[in-house]
Amino acid sequence: NCISTIDKFTSGNIYVAGRNITNLNGKELNKFRREELGFIFQDFNLLDTLTAYENIALALSIQGVKPDEIDARIREELDIESVLKKYPYEMSGGQKQRVASARAIITEPKLILADEPTGALDSKSSKMLLEKISYLNIKNMATILMVTHDAFTASYASRVIFIKDGRIFNELLREGRNRKEFFDDIMDVVTMLGGELNDAF
Repeated sequence: NCISTIDKFTSGNIYVAGRNITNLNGKELNKFRREELGFIFQDFNLLDTLTAYENIALALSIQGVKPDEIDARIREELDIESVLKKYPYEMSGGQKQRVASARAIITEPKLILADEPTGALDSKSSKMLLEKISYLNIKNMATILMVTHDAFTASYASRVIFIKDGRIFNELLREGRNRKEFFDDIMDVVTMLGGELNDAF
């Protein structure tokens, strides 16, 4: 919440891409949120009065993207064509999460903050989302800061920090290993944690 500028803090500084965002205010702060941040919330945070299409399009409209381009970009995101005309109350949890994820990544932000992004998704949708944000990491040099209790999801990262009782317990770097090898290393640390996934990643 502090990195996303939702919450204010009492002391310290936060640097994003070498810039101290604690000094931003007014138009600068709005520009930072609009153009550089993407949010994938655990509880979706969709606007109930807008359809899935309108929820996603809103982020692009604010950036001044032309309607034709908005339409083309939305229809290629995360296999959501079937729910675009639905309102949030008409969607399942997994559908809401796919829409919320599409809204977060469609603007191609430099920093994506993801809170349990695959928690409500089936395995196919989870893989699709993780591959998409991995692609943004490689193509756009976007940073993904993700909280998850799922070792499979964590294995897509290049760096995993384990937290236990509010403190850093361990850290792993992928460093050229394939995803299966990295998953095995993650599970080894989970075992050291006593098999408890709470607050693990």
